[in-house]
Amino acid sequence: MNISTVIFRFLLATGFAFTLVACSDDGPLEQAGESADEAVEKVQNQIEDGCENVKEQLGTEDQDC
Repeated sequence: MNISTVIFRFLLATGFAFTLVACSDDGPLEQAGESADEAVEKVQNQIEDGCENVKEQLGTEDQDC
């Protein structure tokens, strides 16, 4: 075995190890990001519902926002 094959195998094994470690449980930053995404989605849904309610009260034909 030459040195380049040894280095290649070492880098390949190290890459697989880091990939497995990266797929572990969500950390605190990942959880905070998911919470922020959920909050933004909730606000967007509330805004859309409010817009649809206003259009309904005004009697418009197209009530989608």
